[in-house]
Amino acid sequence: MKRKNILFIMADQMAAPMLPFHAPSASPTQAASPLKLPNLSRLAATGVVFESAYCNSPLCAPSRFTLVSGQLPSRIGAYDNAADFPADVPTYAHYLRRLGYRTALSGKMHFCGPDQLHGYEERLTSDIYPADYGWAVNWDEPHVRPSWYHNMSSVLQAGPCVRTNQLDFDEEVVFKAQQYLFDHIREDGDQPFCLTVSMTHPHDPYTIPRPFWDLYRDEDIPLPRDVPAEAEQDPHSQRLLKVYDLWDKPLPEQKIRDARRAYFGACSYIDSNVGKLLQTLEDCGLADDTIVVFSGDHGDMLGERGLWYKMHWFEMSARVPLLICAPGQFAPGRVSASVSTADLLPTLVELAGGSVEAHLPLDGRSLLGHLQGQGGHDEVFGEYMAEGTVGPLMMIRRGPWKFIYSEDDPCLLFDVLSDPLERRELSQCAEHGEVFSAFLAEARAKWDVAHIREQVLASQRRRRLVFEALTCGKLKSWDHQPLVDASQQYMRNHIDLDDLERKARYPHPANN
Repeated sequence: MKRKNILFIMADQMAAPMLPFHAPSASPTQAASPLKLPNLSRLAATGVVFESAYCNSPLCAPSRFTLVSGQLPSRIGAYDNAADFPADVPTYAHYLRRLGYRTALSGKMHFCGPDQLHGYEERLTSDIYPADYGWAVNWDEPHVRPSWYHNMSSVLQAGPCVRTNQLDFDEEVVFKAQQYLFDHIREDGDQPFCLTVSMTHPHDPYTIPRPFWDLYRDEDIPLPRDVPAEAEQDPHSQRLLKVYDLWDKPLPEQKIRDARRAYFGACSYIDSNVGKLLQTLEDCGLADDTIVVFSGDHGDMLGERGLWYKMHWFEMSARVPLLICAPGQFAPGRVSASVSTADLLPTLVELAGGSVEAHLPLDGRSLLGHLQGQGGHDEVFGEYMAEGTVGPLMMIRRGPWKFIYSEDDPCLLFDVLSDPLERRELSQCAEHGEVFSAFLAEARAKWDVAHIREQVLASQRRRRLVFEALTCGKLKSWDHQPLVDASQQYMRNHIDLDDLERKARYPHPANN
C-alpha cells in the first residue's frame, strides 16, 4: 500500500483555549470564541481534534526539542531557550528518513548548537531565532534581569502594521513550503515526504497588517476576567511579572485590548497560510495522499490572571492546538483525554509504517489508539526550568487534575474540568487532601529535583563560558544557511530549454 505523505504545520504561541475548534460554543465558564479560523475549522471538522493537548515545557526551544524527540527536557538537557540539543538524540525526522521518507523543515524549530538539521534532509529557510547560547538562564543570579528577557513593549506598542520581522519570516516559510510541494509533484518516483512547516505567528509582538486587524472590532475582543491582585499570585507568577517588567505597572485597558485584537488577527493570518498550504495540496493532487497534522509549541496568557506570554503551567500557556486529519484513514472525532506534543514522534512513526526502537528512551506515547477511536492514555508530564524559575517546576495532568510541583514554591492543584479558568487552587482543601498527597508522592518519586537542579546549573555555567568565549575574536555562526545553487534554477544554457519547460510545468504537457 502506498504510504501517505505527512504535512506537519506548526504555529508559535497559539493558545488552544482561545480557538473555535477547541471552544466551539459558549458555556457557563467560557464564551464562544470570536476567532475567525475558517480553514483550521474545516480541517478540524474532518479530522481528529485533541481537546486537551499540552506542551511538555511552556517555552519555545524546550517544547520543540521535546516535540521532535518525544523525550522530556531533563532527559535531553532542554532546559531553556539556549539549551544545546544533542545531535545523537533521535527525532521523528531521523525515524522517518530511515523509513524512506524525504524529510524537510521550512521555518522555525529553535535548534541551539552546531547541528541545525537533526534528521531533516533539508531546511528550506534559516531560523528566526539565534542558534547560540546567548539566551541561557542564570540560576546563580536569580534576581538579575537580563536585557534580552521579555518586557511589555509588545503590549504597549500593540496595533496594526505594514511589515515586521516576523511577517518577513512567515512569508518566506510558506512560499518555500509551497515550492517544495510543487517540486515534489514534478519529480519522478513516488518517495513519500514529511514536510514540517513552522511559522512564528501569533507569537508577540502583537501587531499584524490592517486586513487581519480589521477582521475584528474592539467590541469583539474579550478582556481578561477576574485578574488576581499581585499579592494574591503564586510565587512563580509573581516572579514572571518581574521577569517581563510588569510588577506594579498596571497596563492601560486599551493596550490590553489592542494586544489581544492583534493576536486574534495573527491567528487569522496563520489560518490564511494554512489555507494556502491546503490549497497547494489540492492543486498538486496530493490532498488524498497526505496526512495533515496541526499543532503548536505552547500558548500565551494574553493577560489572563494578569500574566502574559508563556512560562507557566496554566491552561492558556500550556495547552496547544492539536488535530490530525488523515483522509479515509480516521473518522472525524474529538478526544477529551489529556495528551502532549511528546506523543507526536511515536504517532508519526507508526503512521509512516514503522515502530520506535524499544531499547531507546522515549516519554511520548502513540496516539494511534485515540485516532482509531479505541482510546488511549490520559496523562501528561511536563518540566519547566527556564525564565522565571529558581528551580525545576514540574506538572502532572491526569483525569480532571492538574498538579504543579516545585520544591521551591508551594505546590498547586486544580480541577481543570470543573474549573477551566483555574480560579480555585485546591492544595489546601481538606476534601482534596488525599489527591494532593498522592500527586506529591508521585512527583517526588518521579523527579529527583536536587539532581536535576545540579544538572541545570552545570549546563548554565558551561554555556555561559562557551558563549562568552565564542563572542571573542572571529565569529563563526551556527545559524542555518540555506544553500541555493543558482546554476540549476530556471533557464540555463547547459539544460535543454524544451525539456526544462516540460518538466517544470505541472501537469506535464503531452509530447507533440
